Amino acid sequence: MADSKSKSSMDTNMYSREHAEDLDRKDPLRHFRNEFLIPTKADLKSRTLATSPRQDAGSEEPSIYLCGNSLGLQPRRTSERIQSHLTTWAKKGVFGHFVEHEDSALPPFLHVDDAAAKKMAPIVGASESEVAVMETLTANIHLLMSSFYQPTKENFKIIMEGKAFPSDRYAVESQIRHHGLDPKDAIILLDPIDPSTSVVSTSQVLATIDKYATSTALVWLPGVQYYTGQYWDIKTITAHAHSKGLPIGWDLAHAVGNVELQLHDWGVDFAVWCSYKYLNSGPGGIGALFVHEKHGKVDVEAMEQGKEGYRPRLSGWWGGDKATRFSMGNSFLPIPGAAGFQVGNPSALALTAVLASLEVFAETDMKAIRTKSIDITNYLEKLLLQPPNHEPSSPYRIITPSKAEERGAQLSVLLEEGLLDGVMAELENAGVVVDERKPDVVRVAPAPLYNSYTDVWDFVRIFRNACTKAKGTRNAGANGSVMANGGKEEKGWGLIK
Repeated sequence: MADSKSKSSMDTNMYSREHAEDLDRKDPLRHFRNEFLIPTKADLKSRTLATSPRQDAGSEEPSIYLCGNSLGLQPRRTSERIQSHLTTWAKKGVFGHFVEHEDSALPPFLHVDDAAAKKMAPIVGASESEVAVMETLTANIHLLMSSFYQPTKENFKIIMEGKAFPSDRYAVESQIRHHGLDPKDAIILLDPIDPSTSVVSTSQVLATIDKYATSTALVWLPGVQYYTGQYWDIKTITAHAHSKGLPIGWDLAHAVGNVELQLHDWGVDFAVWCSYKYLNSGPGGIGALFVHEKHGKVDVEAMEQGKEGYRPRLSGWWGGDKATRFSMGNSFLPIPGAAGFQVGNPSALALTAVLASLEVFAETDMKAIRTKSIDITNYLEKLLLQPPNHEPSSPYRIITPSKAEERGAQLSVLLEEGLLDGVMAELENAGVVVDERKPDVVRVAPAPLYNSYTDVWDFVRIFRNACTKAKGTRNAGANGSVMANGGKEEKGWGLIK
């Protein structure tokens, strides 16, 4: 009986805030939270950006920000690095392209893209020469598909996910039309076989590749699915595509900075990603791409013989050899590697913003980040699905895979019909920031570098209360929220999405 009581006490303690606080004390990454600017609850509700006198003791309370899968928080050092960039521009003008400064952590404008690639490469498991930080995600999709999608009369199809992020679908369809083909004939869509789940199994992907291999020109898939949070088996799927002689590319927007990647060792042909989610570079931050070294080789001797000597691509001057870039010649000699796929001069300002965050990543590694991510997301799942016995059943279910190796930081929570707006309004009123996808999904993503176990505990308590309130007002309507329907803003988040 004593052992039974002890076990019951331990189980109850697992759901206590004190337990969350204890997990935070033991967290080896806890100090990174201080590297980021976390909006206060008062900041989120304020109608101005100006600092104003606080009206109550709780006004400095930080928000519960679990939305790094949509927009990561600002690193504290970002404003310092950007100010240094602006000062260089102000004091040096065009000389800022070439001059190094003893009191600045930034390289000259001319080399800031190389610095960003060097710091980005370890995060994706690549060599520095295989990464270029440039353009935006969708632009990079087009740039790389122009090189890797080479349809023929027999092989012209693209295998892709049926619920891909819309921009991916638009890009793929336009690439197909650009070659004079019809997307209805050329796209093979991967949708869940089981209508009760939102997950596409690895076995289904492999079987689809087998079925359409003889008519396929390219496989294009997500590393982590944006809606469900499913982490696809990049290594296995890439190897299988290659066994059929097919090139394969990956959209890693929700994977980079979230899960461990080994793009070089896995033999991935190419990949693209953004930097404003888990990489915290700011809204619309600069994108990046990976091109495996086998595709980035440049044969100068072949070029001298009148042959192309490098993989076909859409070229621009910033992808040309640095030694001759400013000679203004008309013979394009690409930089070996991913940098040779650059087109125009990248924004040094945007690169500076991503560099500030990459500096933070460089102080740890993806293994440590992923370890905490698994732990804190498992903790979130446990609190959501296994509440103390005295609590009522939950009006939601998690549609993200339950196995840690099949998901990243994000859990996608499917609410009962009609609850979303009410739940979102309650969450925002309580200073909780998460993301939603109509009609009924809330996406919750604890970012290991700045989210705490206490954040997760507080969120679950507020979320469960919000669900209870929303159920009570489901038929009476609910107040608007910024994330759910744009609130009172004419061009709110809901309308934009």
